[in-house]
Amino acid sequence: MVKSDKIRIMIVDDHPLLREGVCAVIATQADLDMVAEAETGEQALALYEAHRPDIVLMDLQMPGMGGVAAIEALRKSHPSSRIVVLTTYAGDAQAMRALRAGAAGLKSSMRKELMDTIRSVHAGGKYLSSEVATGIALHVTEDMLSRREAEVLTLAAAGNSNRQIAVRLGLSEDTIKGYMKVIYSKLGAADRTHAVTIAARRGIIEL
Repeated sequence: MVKSDKIRIMIVDDHPLLREGVCAVIATQADLDMVAEAETGEQALALYEAHRPDIVLMDLQMPGMGGVAAIEALRKSHPSSRIVVLTTYAGDAQAMRALRAGAAGLKSSMRKELMDTIRSVHAGGKYLSSEVATGIALHVTEDMLSRREAEVLTLAAAGNSNRQIAVRLGLSEDTIKGYMKVIYSKLGAADRTHAVTIAARRGIIEL
């Protein structure tokens, strides 16, 4: 691995056009250098070992190992790794999971601030785009759905009735009804469809 004064960057995203766009922008910056491209979280872990980039640009929604799991794995094996979440998805639940996993920056757009974000995080700072910060602030005082509640709502989103969900999870139908009431209350939802819409928009469940 050749030593460089440039900030060495790896991008992790399953969309070739997005990777190509970011690489093109990076190439115009004298102090930045794209050293690796990964399509999956699993590939990112291997390429990190090979290239040891200064900054990782990480998408959250990928097939296989998602971005949050990849961040957790990288931070566990390399606590000093610096990761910027690069995504068009600004759901507050996804953002909070990424931050808890160890992300140092979150960008919800492809605007010019990306370059400044990379430099800031490389210097030891943290960065939240205004969109992400606003999304988190709007819901910071609310109760997050538990893992089981999110599981119930995901099954409901797939078209399962309360009875079918109960069978799938080995619970009683009354228990599922109880979960749904709690879910509606936490999300401020009027009904099942409304709850699914809210949870999907916030990144609590994936459709």
